[in-house]
Amino acid sequence: MKITHKGDYALKAILDMSVHYDEGLATIQEIAKRIDAPGKFLEQVLLELKKGGFIESRRGKIGGYQLSRPPKQITLGQVIRFVDGPLEPIACINECYSDCGDLHQCAFRLIWQQVFQATSNIVDNITFADLAKKIEAASKVPTYSI
Repeated sequence: MKITHKGDYALKAILDMSVHYDEGLATIQEIAKRIDAPGKFLEQVLLELKKGGFIESRRGKIGGYQLSRPPKQITLGQVIRFVDGPLEPIACINECYSDCGDLHQCAFRLIWQQVFQATSNIVDNITFADLAKKIEAASKVPTYSI
């Protein structure tokens, strides 16, 4: 699994909209500023996320973007797979793979399958609501000064 710049910004944008979920629509400029992303690149990312059904938009003066469903219904794994493709570290872990003659004797295949399973178990069980709660909790940590 490799997270590209596009994938990173997609994850950050979804997380930002999750943190601000109850506030309604947000403009590209607002999101870009909050996640420190280039506006033009973020625009392309948001269009792709819209095609994937993760977000929706409204045009016009009071337009912007928002999640198309609650953050608790969107997992980290869904977004990663949509933007950056499969999580498999190597193609041969797929049961349908047949391009290798050493497939059943391979010492590495089982390891890569375990890596894939562990990664999937993590990213498929973390929702953006979970991440938003962590962000909100971290922002409420009191600071003391003398």
